[in-house]
Amino acid sequence: MNSRLERLFQLKESKTTVRTEVLAGITTFITIAYILILNPQVLADPYVIMGDMEMAGRIANGVFIGTCIGAFIGTILCALYAKVPFVQAPGMGLNAFFAYTVVLGMGYTYNQALVIVFLSGVFFIIITAIGLREAIIRSIPDAVKSAITPGVGLFITIIGLKNAGLVISNPATLVSMVDFSQWRTPGADMAPVMGALTALAGLLIMGILHVKKVKGSIFLGIIAATIIGIPLGVTQISNLNMDLGMKLQDFAEISFMHMDFSGMFEGKNMVETLFTITMLVLSFSLVNMFDSIGTLLGAAKQSGMIDENGEVIRMKQALMSDAISTAAGAMVGTSTVTTVVESSAGIAAGGRTGLTSLTAALLFLGALLFAPVVSIVPGAATAPALIFVGILMLSNIKDVDFSEMSNALPAFCTIVFMPFTYSIANGVALGLITYCVMKLSTGRREDVKLLTLVISLIFIVRYACMTL
Repeated sequence: MNSRLERLFQLKESKTTVRTEVLAGITTFITIAYILILNPQVLADPYVIMGDMEMAGRIANGVFIGTCIGAFIGTILCALYAKVPFVQAPGMGLNAFFAYTVVLGMGYTYNQALVIVFLSGVFFIIITAIGLREAIIRSIPDAVKSAITPGVGLFITIIGLKNAGLVISNPATLVSMVDFSQWRTPGADMAPVMGALTALAGLLIMGILHVKKVKGSIFLGIIAATIIGIPLGVTQISNLNMDLGMKLQDFAEISFMHMDFSGMFEGKNMVETLFTITMLVLSFSLVNMFDSIGTLLGAAKQSGMIDENGEVIRMKQALMSDAISTAAGAMVGTSTVTTVVESSAGIAAGGRTGLTSLTAALLFLGALLFAPVVSIVPGAATAPALIFVGILMLSNIKDVDFSEMSNALPAFCTIVFMPFTYSIANGVALGLITYCVMKLSTGRREDVKLLTLVISLIFIVRYACMTL
């Protein structure tokens, strides 16, 4: 069995082993498993807000199954077609746009919003097939490209800090650290402090194991943090019941192949509706594309999957996997399926081939049956994995050229706009826009490719016309 896997995924050439790849796949899955719980909640929330609790419950049930299947489809494509160690799942941010802007804000139904996601997936398939997405990646200047990895690292870090409860919102300073002195206040809620302590313990365990060169240090840190969280009340092991039959029924009746094309035009002006749909498709597409590009470039550099020309190895196959999974995800009832930044956790754990993705894909499918086991791993246990990966990715900041301001400013914008706007796409967009402005304003027009300028102008129009 091991010899077949070695031949299929060329493990020796990638200097890895079956054990390392499987551990990496498990690590990535556990790190992204929160999406199985969170995505159904987000997509059902508009109906909760509108007071339709029955529909909200049915959508949540259907989306859970759709999330498992959509993530399986995208990740198995990465494993067997692209043969890269990336994982795909419904993307955070895009699911919020789906729920709160398209459904709640614009009045489309859940099934009509799926049409927009499907169309953006078809659009992706076309531009990937003709090589346009590859051309877009090649148009990203080195100043921005070198800043993507540390930017993604900071983005992952702030996600981890937030999930851990170490960083909390503060109306006066925007963010602040959790108050560890709450134990001194009688009757205070100690749950946030316990979660933060669990995450810190997990982070330290990962760091110590990494220094000692223990294989699977991130995965072992997640397991250790989960165990530590039991006496602290962070890990909940009591909620292990799940009515899978009801979820499957709602999936079949609400989510699977239930896109409402005709309903999008009923009682509406045809021209206005077409314009709105076009803008929505473009908005979904731009954010998805640059989220994927940023993740691919950042994670590929981290894993050494960059060729002598600085391009991602098997990039076209990875992009096509992303495009197909977006359309397939809509067909099974979930918002945009994309290459997730949590893939970096598995790569940091040693994942280098499609066997990492195959492991994660099978776990997504298995989650249909073993969701209760996945759900007991708290966010405070997976959060340190994201923070730790952020440390590893931030080390690439040494490759950024800060010596010349026309390169330094775009690189800086790329890095800081990712974590501070909670979007990889915004970081890449602001990096490209400032790069073009700086180069054209300082007499260096030859440094700006035509496609780079066109993409920057498209982003400017998108920001002016639609918020995401």
